[in-house]
Amino acid sequence: MSIAKLDKEKELLLLIDKLDYAFQPIVNTRTGKIYAVEALIRGYQNLGFKTIPDLFDNLFDKELLYKVDLILRKKAFEKFNHIKIYNLKLFYNLDNRLLYMPDFKEGNTSLILKELNIKEESICFEITENGTMQNKLMINKILNNYKNEGFHIAIDDFGTGISGLELLYLSEAHFIKLDRFFIRNINKDSRKKLFCSSIVDMAHVMGIKVIAEGIEDIGEYYTCKDIDIDFIQGFLIARPTLNIAEIKDSYENVPNLFKNDKRKSNNNLIDKTYIQYIEPLNINSTLHDLFLYFKEFPTNTFVPITDENSALVGVIYEVDIKKLSYSQYGMSLAQNKSFRSKLSTYIRSSLSIEVSWGIDKTLEMFNLRGNESKGIFVTKDNCYLGFINVNNLLSLSYKRNIEIAQNQNPLTKLPGNNQIDKFIQDSFKENQKTHIVYFDFNDFKPFNDYYGFRQGDRAILIFSELLQKELNKSSLIAHIGGDDFFVGFRNLDYKEVYEQINEIQILFKNSVSSLYNDEDIENGYIKTKDRFGEIREFDLLSVSSAIIEINQNSNSKNLDTILGKIKKASKQMKNPLGISILL
Repeated sequence: MSIAKLDKEKELLLLIDKLDYAFQPIVNTRTGKIYAVEALIRGYQNLGFKTIPDLFDNLFDKELLYKVDLILRKKAFEKFNHIKIYNLKLFYNLDNRLLYMPDFKEGNTSLILKELNIKEESICFEITENGTMQNKLMINKILNNYKNEGFHIAIDDFGTGISGLELLYLSEAHFIKLDRFFIRNINKDSRKKLFCSSIVDMAHVMGIKVIAEGIEDIGEYYTCKDIDIDFIQGFLIARPTLNIAEIKDSYENVPNLFKNDKRKSNNNLIDKTYIQYIEPLNINSTLHDLFLYFKEFPTNTFVPITDENSALVGVIYEVDIKKLSYSQYGMSLAQNKSFRSKLSTYIRSSLSIEVSWGIDKTLEMFNLRGNESKGIFVTKDNCYLGFINVNNLLSLSYKRNIEIAQNQNPLTKLPGNNQIDKFIQDSFKENQKTHIVYFDFNDFKPFNDYYGFRQGDRAILIFSELLQKELNKSSLIAHIGGDDFFVGFRNLDYKEVYEQINEIQILFKNSVSSLYNDEDIENGYIKTKDRFGEIREFDLLSVSSAIIEINQNSNSKNLDTILGKIKKASKQMKNPLGISILL
């Protein structure tokens, strides 16, 4: 019998009891260690519904959404409670419309958890954009209530609705879950990769962790790793299971994939000598413990706070508890059992980065939010590692600027030959296809001689800006020197590379026309001396390109020979010329 045809509430609730929950692991992108499981309803088809949203739409219409959700919530919590993995979290999907139910009441979740002896910080409620923005004040109130009670908040299916950024701002979420739409074939779609990379950067600056949903193949995994996604979920790791005995504390295929990724190495790692270890306090410590900490470490002006799994929770500043700790009765009050409180009252959010993100992203995050802190905390695989103070950050910045200055073109500020050589060397070691592109201006010397070197520099800068604007930022865009440029692509098909390069050539030819006078534009050429001193006509500036595909069968010894031939041949073509290096 279908719920949709039922009128009697008791019969409906009996059918709801037949539903079950499957759990799907959410794991660390680098280590494969399980972080959480997501609860997914199973058996709704037997109740006459094609999808889960259909089920909840019907419950909403009957004003039974909150009553049924509490039943389902308890069922999920009870099953979760039998998974014997330390410090595991449960992600539970929350239908925002239950706030509009006449019987909605705050505090019921905490009562269920108390009955089952589950901590609030073990639960993360997933909210979506569906129906969320109907009443912003109510949404804001309930989200703040959940967070104040110790629950975590995740925004599910992020990017699929039109109000995602507003929801992100209002919710101050702990997690963003990137929808499967953006993860599917992300390794083959440069626009998806650019979108997700931008979201990850924004989230990390805001102190939010990112989860990729629906990872199904190795290529998707590698791209998610490259753009610093924190956690992953999908069939590549494990399918949802009704049998909790199948859930493991670690999924070895993930660290093996990470270890075997030889596509590129990170030469931008943070030197561990810049990271200072500051002894943390556990979240379950008392106010008395906090007072004793600052007496034991009198030079410390703050203390990092970690949970049972060594994850960084936040920071407590001595100044925030100074008035109480130095009062006449402060220590006595802190020792009094009736007065003792958890540290959560005094915890502030902390600016932190994963050590694997490297120097550039660390400095970028601190520059955006550094005025809020005395430095930046460092974690490794989501566990507290240490702290980089402002002086060390300045030293890192100075050192990095020197490195960049030594390896970039002075005019365009693009990477130079060292990075190009490294990219090419790494390409021959990789298991996946790589494409390298050489650009060379056509008739640049006559233009430079005729209009002067300042206009020549403007033409070079126009092309440089076009490359940086039009191409994925994960590509290596470099300046060989003069009017020669280089671009390196990973994880793209030849067709995608060809289309992007062809578009660049067209855009440049149109853009650079602004450097000519009206007469030359009307003629379609300039008249000036060639290298032999003879006056002749030269076409307006354009750029030729040579695309070389490097794959598993390529031999680096053939590169120079093929490059010379293809660059010369490309000069005779309006469109990109491509070739694959073979043995």
